[in-house]
Amino acid sequence: MIKRKLGANGPDVGAIGLGCMSFGGVFGATTEADSFACLDAALEAGIDFLDTANIYGAGRSEEVLGKWLASRKPKVAIATKASIVNGPPRSIRNDAPHLRAELDASLKRLGRDHVELFYIHRHQPDMPIEEVAGTMSRLIEEGKIGGWGMSEVAPWTLRRGHAVCPVTAVQSEYSLWTRLPELGMIRTCAELGVAFVPFSPVARGMLSDAPPDPAGFAGNDFRRTNPRFVAPNYAENVRMIDGFRAFARSRGWTTASAALAWVLDRGEHLIPIPATRIAAHLAEWRGAETIRLTDEDRAEIDRLLPAGFAHGDRYSDEQASTVERYC
Repeated sequence: MIKRKLGANGPDVGAIGLGCMSFGGVFGATTEADSFACLDAALEAGIDFLDTANIYGAGRSEEVLGKWLASRKPKVAIATKASIVNGPPRSIRNDAPHLRAELDASLKRLGRDHVELFYIHRHQPDMPIEEVAGTMSRLIEEGKIGGWGMSEVAPWTLRRGHAVCPVTAVQSEYSLWTRLPELGMIRTCAELGVAFVPFSPVARGMLSDAPPDPAGFAGNDFRRTNPRFVAPNYAENVRMIDGFRAFARSRGWTTASAALAWVLDRGEHLIPIPATRIAAHLAEWRGAETIRLTDEDRAEIDRLLPAGFAHGDRYSDEQASTVERYC
């Protein structure tokens, strides 16, 4: 696996990481054995950057990771997050006591005394980001975290926080069907030496050889109410992406590897974290980091899936309520 830098002062990690949300059962039932098999396959593929959060399955994802880490003792970089407090109603907390308590709980579940990266999962609107940066700076000094990051924030929030304590990474949704970070965030990260970590780079399974069937979604799968997966949007999105699938097939690539190659091509500071709970799905990603897109490839992808092609918003109004909007 080709390596990329996790922020200016962070470790070198594989160019593609692994999102571990589904180990918590968020997208359907899973077993510890299946999760271990997926993690083993990821490690074999050279994936050594694992992303989780305290709310993924109410701590279940971290618990599974902790057991796997204890049994395998791999050399990997771990990122986790805190700030979202499930309700009702759901709220966001960035205050120091909350972040410290949640980090301690995460470290206990992970079986570690530190993590390489600790994000605020969302920015609390009435909490100055400078105060959050101060808290993170102290956690770095204490050796509990190697660096800090933010998820789903605006470029101005990044700049203000970075001025107090250098930020390691910003995480946001980014893929061929979600392009907002192109309007400032990717450029700002490059300017400041901050890694940009796209989550859902294969569009929550849509940019794969076989698109997911909403009829088979588990009852707790948030895609059931996601605008892009409900009628009539879903059918239109499948129709649009079918052309991209044919293009990838004509080039000898899987759809997912082509989608990941496109993300990696957007900048050397991008480290996408596709997610799965099934080891076999990892095979669809193999070789993505070795694909070199030509100008002709880029033009054809832009023709097939131009910016803004997706039908429906990426989140429902409720899901989007805690995301910082800047365009």
